[in-house]
Amino acid sequence: MEEYFDIVDDKDKIIGKDTRQNVHLKKLKHRAVHILLQNQNKEVFLQKRSPLKDVNPNCWDSSCSGHVLSGEDYDTAAHRELTEELGLQLDQPLIKLFKLSADAKTGNEFIWVYLGFSNGPFQLNPQEIAEGNFYSFSWINFKLATEPESFSNAFAHIWQCFTGYKKCHLL
Repeated sequence: MEEYFDIVDDKDKIIGKDTRQNVHLKKLKHRAVHILLQNQNKEVFLQKRSPLKDVNPNCWDSSCSGHVLSGEDYDTAAHRELTEELGLQLDQPLIKLFKLSADAKTGNEFIWVYLGFSNGPFQLNPQEIAEGNFYSFSWINFKLATEPESFSNAFAHIWQCFTGYKKCHLL
């Protein structure tokens, strides 16, 4: 079944809708969510994207991420993605951290980044995720510095904003 995304303008206002394929092919601005999950040791769960993914296959990424479907809001998409990718329903609400503007670093996606807390266990969706694990901030920073190509472009940008390493243009 074809997915439809809302097409948005430079201010994230809906101006139309189209299929996932067309939105990506035409590089139209659209919406996405990324969720960072921390455990009780303050480690962050990262997923390695499935080799079946059309964008950034086999790359490390946020704990959970996905597109906002047409007619959906960011919060609804975040909870849907947690369930679809990790089989997770949180007891505590997600914390909205920041919103990134749509540009080349984000794949033309306006991205709301959320923080959640869970120790797992997770039920990884094999269509979406090849593997996943909790990692320390120092491990993530080291891997980003030494193997940046092993991470999705969006995650590298999100991580720099999340850790305060880089001043980011936030909305």
